[in-house]
Amino acid sequence: MRSRRNRRRAERAPLRWPVVNWGIIAVAAGAATFAVAAYLAAVSLLNRPITTISIAGAFKRVSPMQIEALVEPHARAGFVDIDLDATRRELVALPWVASAEIRRRWPGSLEVRIKEEEAVACWDERGLLNSAGELFLAEAEHIPAELPRLHGPAGTETQVTARYFRLQELLEHRGMAAVAVRLDERGAWEFRTNTGLAVRLGADSVEARIQRFFAVLDSTLTPLAGEVEYVDMRYPNGFAIGWKSGGGAAAAAAREQVPNA
Repeated sequence: MRSRRNRRRAERAPLRWPVVNWGIIAVAAGAATFAVAAYLAAVSLLNRPITTISIAGAFKRVSPMQIEALVEPHARAGFVDIDLDATRRELVALPWVASAEIRRRWPGSLEVRIKEEEAVACWDERGLLNSAGELFLAEAEHIPAELPRLHGPAGTETQVTARYFRLQELLEHRGMAAVAVRLDERGAWEFRTNTGLAVRLGADSVEARIQRFFAVLDSTLTPLAGEVEYVDMRYPNGFAIGWKSGGGAAAAAAREQVPNA
């Protein structure tokens, strides 16, 4: 009986709400408001107008006026609010711009440094490649005559450029240069030197054929290089020579009539 009465009394017990210290909340809110106001005031004070844009770089293909015309609209946002990353992306998107650095200088200056692309080869008809094998300009208005001509299927620019540098290194030691390197759709390689000599490497064992060609060049072909039109290294046990005199192709140490791929 007593337990039932105790339960009823417990059920009728009044609820107690937690005590809220409104004074502490008011102080915290005031402090937060003051911090935000102080931050906005500091930003407003620091976000001074940008009055000077300094532009540096070795300019050949890009002009400082082009750079200033692109940066100036971004600079209107102010010293703090200018989006340096977005400005940099737009600069690098310009033809012939390889990289761009932008720095703030207090109280109201921007320093911009531009590095231009350096073309090392012509890709197909009108494209230009840099030393990393990147096609940075697909349709160039002017192709320097001294650039080597590289050709290959779309997406093979880096591969063909690496092969060119490999061949060029080997040829330079012999007083020669590579003026063209081609990779066809079947994966077959060919290159041409500044003496007019074309070398057919095919698609298989390309590196071994390159080494074999230079061994033959050093031992046999160097005195005759001006008379040779092409060397076909696709034979498994030798090579074939095509002479400029029109005498046709002469097989040298080749045991098969038809070259491999």
